[in-house]
Amino acid sequence: MSSEQYLAANLRRAVAEDPRTAELGVRVTVRGDHVMLSGDVACADRRAALEEVLHEAAPELTILNDVRVTPAGEPEGEEDLR
Repeated sequence: MSSEQYLAANLRRAVAEDPRTAELGVRVTVRGDHVMLSGDVACADRRAALEEVLHEAAPELTILNDVRVTPAGEPEGEEDLR
């Protein structure tokens, strides 16, 4: 396992275990001195918390946050089944 893979695994663990995020579906990739985040979260606060957790875990890295906010509310309207 390369040092980048090892660091990415540790950062994924930090994101999964921190109570501010507790995210398992966010992808964390390390390339040189950059950390790339991708995936979907339910709100903008969670997206910001991901950056905060990673900055605390690896302050020397630049974070590129490509996480999308996808609200997971109840569907609107009625579903028409035919």
